[in-house]
Order: sequence, then C-alpha cells, then structure tokens
Amino acid sequence: MTDSNMQQINDIECESCAVKYNGDNEKSGQKISSETIRISVAALIFISGLLLRQFDQILLSNLILLAGYFIAGWGVLRTAFNNIRKNQWFDESFLMSVSTLGALAIGEVPEAIGVMLFYLAGEMAQERALKRSRRSIEALVDLKPDKANLIQGKDVVQVSPESVPVGGMILIRVGERIPLDGIVIEGETILDTKAITGESLPREVVDGNEVMAGMVNLNGEIRVKVTKPYDQSSIAKIIEMVRNAGDRKARTERFITRFAKVYTPIIVLIAASYAIFSPMLIPGQTYSESIYRALVIMMISCPCALVISIPLGYFGGIGGASKKGILVKGATFLDILANVKTVIFDKTGTLTKGEFSIREINAFNGLNEDQIFEKAANLAAHSNHHISRSIFAAFSGEVDHESVKDFSEFPGMGIAGNFNGDRITMGNQILFRRENIEIPEGDYNGTTLHIAVDQEYCGNILIGDEIKENSRQAILGLRKEGVTYISMLSGDHQKTTEEVARELAVDAFQAEMLPEEKVQELERIMAANNNGKVAFIGDGINDAPALAIADVGIVMGAAGADVAVESADVVLLNDDPETIVEAIRLGKRTRNIVWQNILIALTIKAVFIVLGLAGAANMWQAVFADVGVAVLAIFNSIRVLK
Repeated sequence: MTDSNMQQINDIECESCAVKYNGDNEKSGQKISSETIRISVAALIFISGLLLRQFDQILLSNLILLAGYFIAGWGVLRTAFNNIRKNQWFDESFLMSVSTLGALAIGEVPEAIGVMLFYLAGEMAQERALKRSRRSIEALVDLKPDKANLIQGKDVVQVSPESVPVGGMILIRVGERIPLDGIVIEGETILDTKAITGESLPREVVDGNEVMAGMVNLNGEIRVKVTKPYDQSSIAKIIEMVRNAGDRKARTERFITRFAKVYTPIIVLIAASYAIFSPMLIPGQTYSESIYRALVIMMISCPCALVISIPLGYFGGIGGASKKGILVKGATFLDILANVKTVIFDKTGTLTKGEFSIREINAFNGLNEDQIFEKAANLAAHSNHHISRSIFAAFSGEVDHESVKDFSEFPGMGIAGNFNGDRITMGNQILFRRENIEIPEGDYNGTTLHIAVDQEYCGNILIGDEIKENSRQAILGLRKEGVTYISMLSGDHQKTTEEVARELAVDAFQAEMLPEEKVQELERIMAANNNGKVAFIGDGINDAPALAIADVGIVMGAAGADVAVESADVVLLNDDPETIVEAIRLGKRTRNIVWQNILIALTIKAVFIVLGLAGAANMWQAVFADVGVAVLAIFNSIRVLK
C-alpha cells in the first residue's frame, strides 16, 4: 500500500517512543533480519564480556561490553540526538540514552548493554504485534480488484477497473472477484459476499440482481452491466472509509496524547530532583546511588505503553468491525457506540424488508386496474425508493422511460410527473393534502399509494411489507446491551407503523413523518436525553439528515442510498438488524481493552517507580516496566481483532 491516506494506519508512531513502524517499507523484512543479526552479535559480545569478568579481566570486559553497547544502541542514540536537534527532548530514545549512558558513567557497564539489548528485543516484539494488528485493515485493501474483463463486441479485453465506463459490459469468470458494482444481465451464479457484507452464507444471483465490487464468483460465468464508476463502487468506498477512520481520534486517545506530553517532562524533573537532593536529605545515600535510582525512574516512566497501545486498540476495533461487515468511520464512534442508551429506528428497509408486494389495486373515475398499474409503473421507473422499485418490478408490461417528463420526487411523500400528456401524482395522504387533491373516505389499511390524474383522484394501490426475521432479536439484543429507550419513526401509514411497533415491542413510535419531522423528533429526544448517547439507524435518502445529526448515525449500507451512507458514522454492509447489536458490543469491547491497557500500564509503572525510589528496583526491572508493559498492552489490544 502506498496511498498517503494510509498514514494513520501504516505509521504508528508515538511522540514518546523511539521506534516507528512503517508499513510502506518494502524492505521491512530485510530491516527486521539485519536488526536481528545486530542484536545477536551484541548479545554474543555481552555474553563474552560477562565471561571475561568471571576471570577478573575487568578492563578487557568493559572494552568489549562498551563495543557491544554501541553496536546494539547506536540507532537509539542517533534517534535521541536527532530529536534533540528538533527540540523533541522527552521521547523514549532520550530516556533510554540518558539512562544507559548514565549507567556507563557510574561504572554499570554490563547493566547498560544488557538493558539496551532487552529494550531492543522488546521493540522487535512490538513491531511484530503492530504488523499483526494492521493485517485486517490491509486485507480490506487487498480486496481491491486489479483488472476487469471488458466486453467489446465479440472480444473480451482485460483493463483496469478505473477505465470501465458506466454502462459498460464486463465478464466475471468463476473464481474471479467482481471489479465494479452492476446488474447481472446474463447468467446465474453463487457469490461469496463475506468480505463485503460479513455474511457467511453464499448468495445466489440471477438476471436483474445487483452485485457489488469485491464479491467473489464461485459457480458460473456472468455478464454484468456496470452501474457506477470505480471510485463510487462499494469496495472503493469501503477502502476509503477504513483508510480515513484513523483521522477521527477517540476522546481517550486524544487525552492520553496530551497526558504524555505533560507527564514525561514532570517525571524527568522528579528524577533529576531526586538525583540532586536525595543525598542531602537521606542519611548515608551517595550521589552514585541517587543518580542510579533517578536513571531507573526515568526508564520506568516512559508512557510508551499508553501512547502506542491505545490507538492500536482502536485500530484493532476498526479492523475487527470490518471483518464483520461493520465500517466504523472513526475511533471516536467506537467510544460513542459503547455509550449508546437510546436507539431510534427508521422502519422501512431497516426493521422491515423493504420488499413490498402489491396486495390490491383499486380504480375510480372510468379507469380500470391495468390503466392505474401502467401509470404507476411508468412513474415508479424513475424513482429509487423501495416502494417504487417494487411497483416497477411487479409490472409485466413495457415501460417507456421517454414518456415521463418533468419528474419530481417529494421525500417522505411520493412522486409526480407528466405521463403521455397527463399529470400523474402518486403518494401518501400528506402529498395529496399538500396538492389539495381530495381522497375519498375509507379505511386504507397498510401502506396505501394514492394516484391522481390531472389533480383528480383515480385510484390507489395497497402495498404490503414484511418485518425482517432478525428485527425482534435485534430489539431484545439491544436491551441486553443496556439500551434503555427504543423508538421507531416512519413516513408510513399510522396503522401499518403501529402494527410493526407492537410486533417488535418498541417503547414508542411515530408515523406519517416527513424527513424534517424525523429530524425535529430526533433533536427533541437528544435534548431531553441525559443518559448516554443517541443512535439513529436508517437506510434511505429520507434518513440522511437524521443520520447526520445523531450522536452516531448507523446506515444499512448494502441497500442504502449513497447520500445516507455518506451522512452516517457507521455503515453496516449487510441488512441484518442484529449487526447493530454486534457494533455496540464491539464498541464496548474496544473501550474495555483500551482502559485495561491504561490501568495495567499506570499500575505497574507506579509500583516500579516506588520501588525505584526505594532502591528496590534495578535497571533490568525498569526496562521490563517500560518495554514489557508496552508489549503486554499491545498484545492485549490485538484481542479486539478476534
């Protein structure tokens, strides 16, 4: 990966740490190998120097150990010197250099090289842990298709996905990854969608079905008509969202970064004060002892474990979520998910399938059912709303796209346009009231689409929708995760919305709402809420404003409108409501692991600082308190990936 947007993920660098992991370095394997050789040579020299001391060859031992120290620690010393030139004093390389050079100055030569070797071995373990934490995100980028089979007449030409135009025809053979979003126009197959939607079961597709870039063709050859350019395809958006996720730091992460900038200089000041003044205050203590203890304290104090493992914990959370088909657009939203206590649902396409079926067609004023259906289908062909798509799909006749002029869509209300010279209006009661079209009295059960020709009521279509199989389980799961209030907002008919609300046992519902009314209700709930965060879950263009203002907006992305996906903070690549529960659970798990790291690091360091001040901890134990705790915290962070 060479994209500069991956900097937050590829370069994990803490301001108080000497080591920087660069995921873009193509020679990283060679670097690790040469580092291993250097440490191995220094270790052999260290062992040889210790053996010479057993034969009282102190001078020769010190010379050999000194050479081993500079072989092992040259990189750390150079980093410290360069950082001092940049006026960046208080990083780990500075603390390690001062501590080990101080040890040399007071004659603790074996300890100086031994500590440096232990430190470098710990840094190598950290580097391996960092690489592992990045694999889940790197795997997403590896999903990017590098070729497309473009059909040109009778020929099939391999081209880059970026060069395929909208409307172009591509061939996907068995075993190939779909390079672009589109519609199957010929063939049928089974697709592995796990990498994109998180669904474990393969999906069957036939003519007319939509397919997404990144899915793998398992069974038969298919031809696909491209509906979006590559930069707007599903896989491109997924990669971009994950790449940019690191730009939004969580509150905990920002706090620890600020904390480290203040904490480290204070510790250095305490250590220096101890070295200077403790011999004056503690009877019998020499300056050699006080300096040694001060060096131990400085080595213990480095907050590397905090500063590097906390962002790593959030990256692990983002990567672990992506494996489950959950795209989190920033670490801060993992924190918010962990604190969600109120959930507001859109109904259609979120808790219900959004796969409408026509139950009944009623015609008035001299028109028959076929004529009503024809007018509705031709108008619906120009809309991407769930209901419109269902009407268009159910119509078996010919649709003339050129016959509809001056088409208009009214979010949350309906559509209108000129068809064969007549002005057709189709929508709910809200739209008809606004257009001053009188609706005959009647009990309109379910979702009713009213139809008027030239402002005269001429019929209606009764539509039915089904609740998703997992919606009930999702509501129960949210309550188990501590969500205390669940509401449902819908633009649908009052009776239909009430039936769904009763079936799912939500706390409250409102029907026949316009998009702006959903926003007003959401703002009211957020203003009155003083218990945790508020999440809004939707999938359509009507939901975009509400998704944007909620504490965390969650969109069902597999079928969601592009504008809704852009407005949301969390995108679910499948349409399973239970995935919302998984997202909240993962947010809590990430938060718990991050705070475990904070408590582990601060507790162990506090204990060792006290031991260091009392003279009960030496440099070997100090370097464990620094590097050992960092490695421990990093491996704890990696748990969130599983």
